[in-house]
Amino acid sequence: GRAGRRAAMSAQGDCEFLVKRARELVPHDLWAAKAWLITARSLYPADFNIQYEMYTIERNAERTSSAGRLLYDIFVNFPDQPVVWREISVITSALRNDCQDKQTQFLRGLFETLPGRIQCEMLLKATEQCFNTLERAEMLLLLLRRFPESVVQHGVGLGESLLEAENIEDQESPVNCYRKLFVCDVLPLIINNPDVRLPAALLYKYLNKAAEFYINYVTRSTQMESQYQGVQDTPDLLSPSKRSSQKYVIEGLTEKSSHITDPWERVFKILSVVGVRCEWQMDMSRRSFGDILLKMKDVCRYIGNYDNEAHTKYKTQVTYSTMLVFFKNAFQYVSSIQPSLFQGPNAANQHPFVLLEDVSNVYGDADMDRSKHLHKKRKLAEGREKTMSSDDEDPSGKGRNRHITIHAAELPNSVEVLESFRLARESWELLHSLESLDKEFTRICVSWKTDTWLWLRIFLTDMIIYQGQYKKAIASLHHLAALQGSHSPQQIPGQGSLENQRALIQLATCHFALGEYRFTCEKVLDLMCYMVLPIQEGAKLQEEQPKLKSKFRKVSELKLWPFTSAAIMPYCLRLLLACFKVSSCFVCSGKTKPSFASTVLVWVVVVLGGIPQRENAWMAWRSP
Repeated sequence: GRAGRRAAMSAQGDCEFLVKRARELVPHDLWAAKAWLITARSLYPADFNIQYEMYTIERNAERTSSAGRLLYDIFVNFPDQPVVWREISVITSALRNDCQDKQTQFLRGLFETLPGRIQCEMLLKATEQCFNTLERAEMLLLLLRRFPESVVQHGVGLGESLLEAENIEDQESPVNCYRKLFVCDVLPLIINNPDVRLPAALLYKYLNKAAEFYINYVTRSTQMESQYQGVQDTPDLLSPSKRSSQKYVIEGLTEKSSHITDPWERVFKILSVVGVRCEWQMDMSRRSFGDILLKMKDVCRYIGNYDNEAHTKYKTQVTYSTMLVFFKNAFQYVSSIQPSLFQGPNAANQHPFVLLEDVSNVYGDADMDRSKHLHKKRKLAEGREKTMSSDDEDPSGKGRNRHITIHAAELPNSVEVLESFRLARESWELLHSLESLDKEFTRICVSWKTDTWLWLRIFLTDMIIYQGQYKKAIASLHHLAALQGSHSPQQIPGQGSLENQRALIQLATCHFALGEYRFTCEKVLDLMCYMVLPIQEGAKLQEEQPKLKSKFRKVSELKLWPFTSAAIMPYCLRLLLACFKVSSCFVCSGKTKPSFASTVLVWVVVVLGGIPQRENAWMAWRSP
């Protein structure tokens, strides 16, 4: 008893004395200090303080090999000491961060000197010490990357814990720290490991999460842009060059960790891997969007012949493959015609475009023949409405193979833009071609809240205009206006937003196609409030303006017009002149108030004073 306690206290006192003596010698004689500790360890091999002091000396001297050997000893012999875990926490933190300072590099090198088995055990135990979900996930990721064999045991569990944390935290956007770690870091480790067995339903769930994340990440600047626009005071700060220089950081992550390279390539890679695992038809890797779409159309022809299990498999293949082709190409189209919506180094050098009916052929000489009676003009207007609108005749709009013109000088990548528009349009039609596909695609869109995506509404509106469904297009444009209001509640005084101006001119062209000429003029006049007369730009665009045609075309054409005052004001003039010439509602005094007609006439004169080709336009207006 008592003698034993006295001996233990004496030994402890001796150990403390030896450690204290060694510390005193370190500043003056390092080798003498190390000699004292070596002696102390020989006398008391089970004392933690002596061994930890030896490790501290080697670590402070940044001797990687000797410090690593001592760290190994104290981790194996004293695994429950709190000070050991504080040290391991410092080391694992150095492994996770992006710093390149000398101390951090030393700690990483120190960890590398440990045997692989010890590294694995150390990371696992360090993970158990973490109570923060993100920190725990990052620690486990270190383990999974260094020891791929551990993916089988820990990969799926880590992924599910991140998705669960996302739900618990009730994240507003899928672009959050939990989803990013799951989609970009954990998921590739899981699905690319052949030893990890996953049921098809779980793979489809993960594919859905990945697709939603990447699409929202790529198009995130739509929301960011609107928020940024609402709090600034000067238009200069809204320039695309200023926007493209902004850094995007996901809350909870570093700037480096928030940056994702080639997001579209990543999501199509996941689609390909899931397809191989689920035994889909056709390997998706290294396939063009056109090839994928053609194959999906082929699968759809026979999808009804499969049993329930195979039907579900191929329905999922067609839905996700076609859906990703749709979103990718719709994004490509919108980012080309309205580059300011998205971040990009070339946005500052591009102006937006807007899809409109080509009305340059409306008021030629043949249609202005003096011998025509009023009732014939009415019939002409009615016939034109039937020709240009497929709302009643072709609800699907699929039968319309309309031509879209773009001047190559105005949009150098015009071929790619039109191809993206075609692929997105055909993908949309395929997704709605079968009830099972329509139902599944609608379910996904509802869960992703795609009805709130401003950029997608811009594409859908253009697609509906292309299909000639002008009443639906008008409803879509009103939806677009509501979206714009929700994204940018604070509008800069005296300045209409780009989306609002686009909506006005497209509303005007839709009303014109429906024969609603009064509404057409009202929208044109509303738009004129935001236009600046392009007096100095006129000479430059003279040769680019389409020539007046002598008669109506049976199928109207579309054109992507540069959304600039110099291009839009001549178009607005054509709409006004066409309304006067084609519609009899301005001839009948009982149909139109003189004040309204006078207002339109005043604007015609004003516009004529500031656009190119005003002499030709004026002569066309004066002809009876």
